[in-house]
Parts: sequence; C-alpha cells; structure tokens
Amino acid sequence: MPQNGLDLEQDAALLTAQLVDLPSESGDEKSLADAVEAALRELPHLTVLRYGNNVVARTELGRSERVILAGHLDTVPAADNLPSRLDEDGVLWGCGTSDMKAGVAVQLRVAATVPEPNRDLTFVFYDNEEVEAHLNGLGRLAKAHPDWLAGQFAVLLEPSDGQVEGGCQGTLRVLLRMAGQRAHSARGWLGENAIHAAQPVLRRLADYQPRRKVIDGLEYREGLNAVRIEGGVAGNVIPDACTVTVNYRYAPDIGEDEALAHVREVFADCPVAELTVDDSSGGALPGLSHPAAAAFIAAVGGEPRPKYGWTDVSRFSALGVPAVNYGPGDPNLAHKRDERVETERVLHCEAALRAWLLG
Repeated sequence: MPQNGLDLEQDAALLTAQLVDLPSESGDEKSLADAVEAALRELPHLTVLRYGNNVVARTELGRSERVILAGHLDTVPAADNLPSRLDEDGVLWGCGTSDMKAGVAVQLRVAATVPEPNRDLTFVFYDNEEVEAHLNGLGRLAKAHPDWLAGQFAVLLEPSDGQVEGGCQGTLRVLLRMAGQRAHSARGWLGENAIHAAQPVLRRLADYQPRRKVIDGLEYREGLNAVRIEGGVAGNVIPDACTVTVNYRYAPDIGEDEALAHVREVFADCPVAELTVDDSSGGALPGLSHPAAAAFIAAVGGEPRPKYGWTDVSRFSALGVPAVNYGPGDPNLAHKRDERVETERVLHCEAALRAWLLG
C-alpha cells in the first residue's frame, strides 16, 4: 500500500481514524483528495473524475434511478486534537471525527463494498466546505460540471447523529447602518447619536415573533437575531455611525428574494440609513415525499427531523435534486476541541446505507 494509502477493506470506524490522521484543513485537502482518488481508482466498478481537489466516482449500471452520496474532505483547524485516539468505550476522538470524516468513511466503504447497488450511485468528495461560500468545492462543481451531480436524490453525510434531517434552513445576513452626527460628548446636543438610533431596530428584534412552518411533516423554526453591533469613535465623541448585523434563518418554503423582502418590511419604519446584504444562501425543501427519500427513511429508521442550520443540501436543491442530511456524527460536537464520534454509530450508518442500497 502506498504512503497515506487508504485501506477500504477495514470497517468504517477504523477507516475514520485513518482519515482523521490525514490532516485536511480547509485549503489543504490535496493529500487527502489524492488518497481518496487513488483508493477509488482501484475499484473497477467505478468511473472516477477529478476537478481540483474534488473527487467524483460513479457507477454506470443503467439503473432507473441515481442517488448521490456527498461529503466534504476538509475540517476546521486542529486544536491540539490530532492524531486520533480511540478510548476504551469505543469513542474515537480527534479533529474531524464528527464533522465529517466519519461520514466520508461511510461513503468510501459503500463505494468499495456495494459494487451492484439497486440504484446507480454517485460519490462526491469535495473541498472547502468550512470556509467562504465562493470557495466551496460542491458549488464550484455545480458550476463547472453540473452533469456530474445529476440524480434523483442525494444524501449529504453531514453529522446528524444518525437521524435523517430533511432539507435545511435558508440564511440571510444583513447590515443595518444608522447614521448620526459627530460632536464632543460634553456638548452632545450638538450631535446625533447613531448608537441611540439603533434602539428601534433592537426593540423590533426583541419583539419579533418568528414563524414556524411545517413542510413534509417537519416543523422549521425561524429566527431573526442581532449577531453583532458596531459603533463608536472615542470615549469623548458622539458617534455618527452604528451598524447592527442581523441574521435571518428561515424555512425553506421561501426563497432568498422573499427572505430579503421580509427583512426590509420588518425594519421599514426604523431609522435605517442603509440596509446591505452581507451574505445569503437559500434553503432546501426536505423532499421527503420523493419515493427514494421514503425508501431511505424506511431503511435507516427513526423519525425525520428538520435541519436547523444551512448545509450543502441547498446546492442540490438548487439543481433540482431533493436531498437529506444523514451522518453518524453528532453536530453538537462539530468544531470542538473535544470533537469525537461513537464508533458504533459509524458502523450502524454504514450498515444502514448498505441495506438500503441492496434491499
């Protein structure tokens, strides 16, 4: 086996440890992408494609349906939590264990051990998920090679604690700027305090009643919150500018334009000098009514939950591919210094996907 070669014959828990011990912080995924590509090219039933540090592998069996299994290769920067460590309780500790090298290990095991699935499969391993959206490998693949991502259903193996999480919320971040007039604080009546002008905005946020929306039996809970406030010049100056950053998390039954229109309406009568969009990503419908989704839920078990947060299922939704989140990691442990995953959950996820694809 070549140096850093991945052993796809070992179970998904052991493979997770091997993946974790190949560091791949965002922007530095090449070594891991090389290892994934090399391992997949050893499997004769797959066609392997490469675009940058993104690797795609496909079966070509002529099945009536194609399913995509996707996961990102990158992690956040390590926090003195490498190499991996397996404790006596079967818990694997280390950077990326939960988010999401356990999911990637499951993908690789399915790719290696299910050569004749009941649906054609596309495996997508992509880079730069943990950083700015314009760097996201799945997004760049969607622009450069949308045909590589064609399918009827997708499973994103993001950490979901072994439960199906349908769709995802959309997210909109806006900057609300209040204007004032500078003056010496000893003669404050000569100025206009921009920080004080933010009070109506903060009051509106405090009084806001977020919507709850049920889609495909899943209840999405929205939220509109201030996440940052900036203002002030010096200890003796009445400030002439104040900016409140507001994040709107919304149910996937509305699009980005509707979300922005709603936020504008909420603050329409507030003294906002300027409203600027800082970031926007649409949500994704759960797609649980699709036959492949229903079969998937029946195979893996449990009650589907809504995804509170944004994931790359949104990118599949934009391509017309219904998608769910399903992975062995606990999302509450992602990015933590004590990040970890229960190996039993990794093995269960591997077995559940195999049963679905062979049933």
